[in-house]
Amino acid sequence: MRTPLAPVLGEPRANGTQETQILHGHCAIVVGVEGKWLRVQSADGYEGWLHEGYSQPCEDGKEAEWGWDVEGELSMGCSVRQKDGATLDLPLGALIGDGHRITGRTMDRAARREMFPPTAEAIVVSATALFQGTYYQWGGVTPWGADCSGMVQSVFALHGVHLLRDAWQQATQGIPVEGGLEAVKAADLLFFSDREDGHITHIAMSMGNSRLVHVAIGRGGHCIESLDRPDDYVTGLIGRFRHARRILA
Repeated sequence: MRTPLAPVLGEPRANGTQETQILHGHCAIVVGVEGKWLRVQSADGYEGWLHEGYSQPCEDGKEAEWGWDVEGELSMGCSVRQKDGATLDLPLGALIGDGHRITGRTMDRAARREMFPPTAEAIVVSATALFQGTYYQWGGVTPWGADCSGMVQSVFALHGVHLLRDAWQQATQGIPVEGGLEAVKAADLLFFSDREDGHITHIAMSMGNSRLVHVAIGRGGHCIESLDRPDDYVTGLIGRFRHARRILA
């Protein structure tokens, strides 16, 4: 991507709904073209429309690589100086490429695996700390703005665990947790629906001890909730709970 991130839309038009985002340095496969719009498929299999103005060719053989897993430097929130002298601010998850970091923090894959292991405790810490203050943005995947499933996917990806993009897709991963909310453990995924057919429309992450963390439009963004001391919002959320899944064995 030419920019820190690029919107992937549901329709090939500028006022189409943002469905997800592709981060700087992450690659996607072009599966269709309509005028100046590219239909792209990202490494998680998600498809949508990207205007060619955002794009630039990836290295040969890297089209479908999961960007969070590459050996190179990944932004933890930084600014880089590009070859043309321009300065670019990059969100969590973007790849530095051939840019030169001037402020902020980056990590290569080895450092990420050491600092962000695939453990429940570490994943909960990342979800609570790295996305703190994030506002709700449909289709967003970074602390600059995220939706519920975007935060969950990015946090698990930072810890080397691949999840699908949408909440209803994530609800098919891992193993079922029997026993309802009382049986969930830290880093279990909680799924909710406000539809009569039960189709999953929201996801949150258990923190253990009757708490959860999520990015919710009803809270304006990132929020930690206490299930044992519910306000009106949490009472309604509990009423929409459908099931939980455990991603980590």
